[in-house]
Amino acid sequence: MLNVTILDGYVDEPTCLGVPPYISPYPRYVAGAIWFNEKNAKINYITIDQIRNDNTSLKFINKSDLVVVIAGMIVPGKYLAGYPASPNELISYLYDIKKPIKVLGGPAARYGFGISGGKKIIDSQVVKDTFDLIITGDVEVVVSKLLENNLSYENTDRSLFQEKSDRIKNFAILGSNIVKQHPNFPDYLITEIETYRGCPRSIVGGCSFCSESLKGLPSYRKIEDVVNEVQSLYSLGIRHVRVGNQPCIFSYMAKKIGKKEFPVPNPDELDKLFTGIRKVAPDLKTLHIDNANPGVIAHYPEECKEIAKIIVKNHTSGDVAAFGLESADPEVIRQNNLKASQEDVIFAIKLLNDVGSARGNNGLPELLPGLNFVFGLKGETKKTFKINLDFLKKIYDSNLLVRRINLRQVIPIPGTEMFKFGIKNIIKNKSEFQRFKRIFQMKIEQPMLKKIIPDGIILKGVLTEKYKGKITFGRQLGSYPILVGIPGIYPLFSFFDVKVVGYGYRSITAVPYPLKINKTSLETLSTIPGIGKKRALRIIRNRPFRNKEEIISSLDEPKIGKKLLEYINF
Repeated sequence: MLNVTILDGYVDEPTCLGVPPYISPYPRYVAGAIWFNEKNAKINYITIDQIRNDNTSLKFINKSDLVVVIAGMIVPGKYLAGYPASPNELISYLYDIKKPIKVLGGPAARYGFGISGGKKIIDSQVVKDTFDLIITGDVEVVVSKLLENNLSYENTDRSLFQEKSDRIKNFAILGSNIVKQHPNFPDYLITEIETYRGCPRSIVGGCSFCSESLKGLPSYRKIEDVVNEVQSLYSLGIRHVRVGNQPCIFSYMAKKIGKKEFPVPNPDELDKLFTGIRKVAPDLKTLHIDNANPGVIAHYPEECKEIAKIIVKNHTSGDVAAFGLESADPEVIRQNNLKASQEDVIFAIKLLNDVGSARGNNGLPELLPGLNFVFGLKGETKKTFKINLDFLKKIYDSNLLVRRINLRQVIPIPGTEMFKFGIKNIIKNKSEFQRFKRIFQMKIEQPMLKKIIPDGIILKGVLTEKYKGKITFGRQLGSYPILVGIPGIYPLFSFFDVKVVGYGYRSITAVPYPLKINKTSLETLSTIPGIGKKRALRIIRNRPFRNKEEIISSLDEPKIGKKLLEYINF
């Protein structure tokens, strides 16, 4: 019997996220490819964090016939629950393991290892002595061929790609079972769902920095294949899904692909997709999207408004359509063949505000845009930073809501135009970027956060994940979750409803709601507006309370006591 280990080193790409709480399609497809060829194969799935925390997990690898490692970060991100594997980690864990055939797949194998934004990518050849096969094609296709070749990696083409999306439909279903081995399964795991690969804008070369156009024109997965995959995951216990693995959700099954840079959106097909998902997975706790092209929305407003309404009708609240703005500077847009002008982006933001700004049942607006900026592109000057800041001020002053604004520095990826240009603008404009970030945080980010999540709003289902001092940090599950700091020590991997009491730059401070006044810690009580440490100590000294009147009388000001009642129960 074939014994295989899939080591998930996590991925972060322009259209795909596989860092916890997410699991990307990569390991699921690979597992499906293995079971498609060897139905009795034993597959052990482990994450890089499991090895980091306890390297006895390596025993699975030592006993394996085949080890498939998925890894690669080519989009810089900030992570709370884990981070992608580095080449040095993989070398240290795997170099001395000799028995199994070792295979590397994912963006690290295809493009190299990104370490952080603004730095050159590390060539995958740095791990060539650790792996027998570094796959530059589609990992599930090459692994399938490797098994057909009886594990003869010397005779296996490492550059094979799927010719049609139909190839993976069986892999996606068969491999779904692997999610049961993820440490976050079932309650804290989001499965990233792919709808297509490739980019409609590849006919005009795509954006200068992005790897998606290198995959060619879109190869759409059939609606029934996507729905069947979700149904399979749902039957296993998955309750959190993101239809995020595509450059633009509004372009799924679009018309005139290959003829137009901005293909014509197809609301009917999007309706079939989302209603189909809801039919087979009626009790999903999270159903979110990710990427959207603001240029498509600006070119086809009626079709895109209809699609946005379809998403809002079927999804769960707190959703984000991430716009790849990259830059508001017309010269940077021109030199990097970016997808949308300032006017296009403003229009798209307004459209989603019109459709999705109503507050949903988890405390957040239903569907809002996000903005991704990329710094260090060709044509960037000191003037670029002012243009970007003025653009953001214009959005804010227009009372438009943007759920998330990411500021990233480019990682030049092999095969793209930016790879030739390199990081010279990152180096040249380093101080300008840092200055921009400081002003942005004070003038835009925090004020926008206060608009989206006003003081006193109740956020439902915050998952606690990490301690820092006497603060418990958590997030709601979903796209671009907002970091929530809860003063006090609360059980990790537990869900809390919380009430907002304060703001950081990229985070909020909140207390569990409703508070159990007779048990709540000093740290939590002190954070409540009007209480502070002295009054919190007085509350603790006078506990237990039997009714509201006792609480009010225990404090020096009845008004503060009455305000406290908004946070508590008995």
